[in-house]
Amino acid sequence: MPRYVPTPADDPVAVRLLEDYFASRELGFVGGVYRRTPPDAAAFVPPLGTFLVVYDDEDAPVGCGGVRMIAPGRAEIKHLWLDPSTRGRGWGRTLLTELEARAVGLGAHVIVLDTNATLEAAQALYRSSGYDETEPYNDNPNATHWFTKPVPPA
Repeated sequence: MPRYVPTPADDPVAVRLLEDYFASRELGFVGGVYRRTPPDAAAFVPPLGTFLVVYDDEDAPVGCGGVRMIAPGRAEIKHLWLDPSTRGRGWGRTLLTELEARAVGLGAHVIVLDTNATLEAAQALYRSSGYDETEPYNDNPNATHWFTKPVPPA
């Protein structure tokens, strides 16, 4: 099973994973030029948010994801990514569940996220995890789909 470790978003391990995430997004991006937007590390520090590095059974860093508060009671999940070698194990769902729990712990009662049309598996994960498609809540030029999910308060 994966292990989730809160890590500063500007930690070298997190930065490497984010670079892998951005590189993978650039390869499959359709609809213009993918714009890399490294996270503001300060937005992923409690009580504003948290950033997790995912470690596999051999203690190798294999993924990441963050959650940040964007308004009172409203959290956004960002940069959920796992190395292709881990896919098919259900780790994306467990990482999403962990990020949701962290969001609730930060005071969220609504979670939002955005994604791109090319990420069909991600969209399926979000829909099957209770997210509903919604109107755009941000101006992310890489996003084509926006989702929201109400969560029970902590």
